[in-house]
Amino acid sequence: MTLFLDTLPLWSALLPLGIYLLALAWVHLRQRPLAISGVWDGVLLGASLAGLAIVGPLALVQPAAGRSLWSWPMLLVLFSLFVAICVLVSRPRLIVYNITVEQMRPLVVEIVSSLDPATRWAGETAALPTCGFQVQIDGNGSMRNVNIVAAGERMSPEGWSEFCRRLRHSIGALRVRRSPWGPVFALAGGAVIAVAVWLAVQSDSNARDSLPPAATTPGASDAGSHRSVGA
Repeated sequence: MTLFLDTLPLWSALLPLGIYLLALAWVHLRQRPLAISGVWDGVLLGASLAGLAIVGPLALVQPAAGRSLWSWPMLLVLFSLFVAICVLVSRPRLIVYNITVEQMRPLVVEIVSSLDPATRWAGETAALPTCGFQVQIDGNGSMRNVNIVAAGERMSPEGWSEFCRRLRHSIGALRVRRSPWGPVFALAGGAVIAVAVWLAVQSDSNARDSLPPAATTPGASDAGSHRSVGA
């Protein structure tokens, strides 16, 4: 385990990031939005950066952790805990890709009104007193991403789960235009994977060049000398 992580090539660390960028490209080139929970979004982002963390910060810290068999597993656990803490301290949220705030707001208004007729709005935040939670619409118009965040000090997990279920169902029936960010993510992901493939080819060729030339076996050299003497 330690030897494998010590010699982890850069190309294998770039592959998860390239695949993540291509996945973002696919999401933005769809004609339907995609809703994903904040937990899974954070986990997928952490997994895409795990390879770079191994060959970067963790590789710098590893000598201080020693050369024992458990040094690298402990550092990987530390990185996983860091990702888990970032996910846990963030508020519950539903991230919707390839949609604008203007397209999302009517869906949220319809759902919260059906869940709680006593819903009160204050800007982009809706308070559902009967269901026991608040919803805030946080949009990034330029990136065509919208975060639906659970706000407030007290939140009902059951009410939030029902809201997310209904919102996913409504989003699944919505058709939108393709995002202009799709080709950008596709080019970025393709470039990262191309660099990873080039590094893999270079690493393989360098490994072949570093191999020592095949040595002549002693038996073969003795047989050749005997033949030359007999001639």
